[in-house]
Amino acid sequence: MNYEDALSFIHKAEEYGSVLGLENMVNLMNKLDNVQNNLKVIHIAGTNGKGSVGAFIGSVLKHSGFKTGRYISPTIFEYLERFQINDTIISKELFCNICGKVMEAVYKIVGEGKSHPTAFEIETAIAFLYFYEENCDFVLLETGLGGRLDATNVLKENVCSVITSISIDHTLFLGNSAVDIAKEKCGIIKEKCPVISIEQFEDVNNVIKNECFEKNSPLNIVLKKDIVYGGFDSDIQYFRYKNYKNIKIKLLGKFQIENAALAIGVVEILIKQGYNITEENIYSGLMGASWQGRFQVLKKNPIFIIDGAHNFDAVERMCETIELYFKNRRLIFIVGIFKDKEYKKIAKMTADLAEEIYTVDLKNPW
Repeated sequence: MNYEDALSFIHKAEEYGSVLGLENMVNLMNKLDNVQNNLKVIHIAGTNGKGSVGAFIGSVLKHSGFKTGRYISPTIFEYLERFQINDTIISKELFCNICGKVMEAVYKIVGEGKSHPTAFEIETAIAFLYFYEENCDFVLLETGLGGRLDATNVLKENVCSVITSISIDHTLFLGNSAVDIAKEKCGIIKEKCPVISIEQFEDVNNVIKNECFEKNSPLNIVLKKDIVYGGFDSDIQYFRYKNYKNIKIKLLGKFQIENAALAIGVVEILIKQGYNITEENIYSGLMGASWQGRFQVLKKNPIFIIDGAHNFDAVERMCETIELYFKNRRLIFIVGIFKDKEYKKIAKMTADLAEEIYTVDLKNPW
């Protein structure tokens, strides 16, 4: 199998759409010896911030000497970004090898009269098998859509379940309120496995607390009052979180400080579990974290920034960051939004900030 054949196999599976439910994944992973249950998974769900939190945690673990796999979706620049180990993207050769094994498993279950897995389910199986065969110490696993019925949730247990900021998105699949969406996201919480969440609205906090109580899972909440913003200088932000002082991060936007604090909370759980991670690892890892496409400066003269904000909450955070860094500056926007997003609200929120706005058609980056 060459790279084009592998992509063609996955493209063809797109005709099966998005299916919320675990039956396909259970069938598929049974054919792959359920390798996911041999992985130490840090499972991340939420509306916004999953990728950034994963980037911070991954960088700290890398600086601590751990081999850490990351499964990311969607990607920004190239397809294979989905599968990374310590920031290194899987090679085409290795991807084809793993994909071939998953394809054989798919043909077996289809031959048994069972449903054909979707593209995301196939990609998730590739990630599990890749990280297993590469003997990763940890796996940072982002949910694709929701949590409870997401393909990534075919796990018996987690090292830790992480809940990032929850807001309204994907209402067709997850519900029309933040509470409904939170219930779906909390589906990644496992029996007696630790959970950590950024502080949410009270109703959402209560959903998380109730789910943890029912699962007998210890809950840690990162309180926003414990996060003290210290300003920014050039391309670096400063903040303090509890006993951690003068923390530096390169990811821009005040919302990234909350994501970094949540990552610290995850690392503290790992330390309590006996993993050797030093305070120096935490500081250097947070500073070393990078995450493309999130208020990322591509050029400085003139300054050119890209951001992947795609729902109301994320756009609101983006606007706050623009006001913080570029108040009273002449701004030009280039905007592309999928039709299933709240584009009218987004346009109303952002339009007054720009002197000119250009809209573009969006095409599949593949």
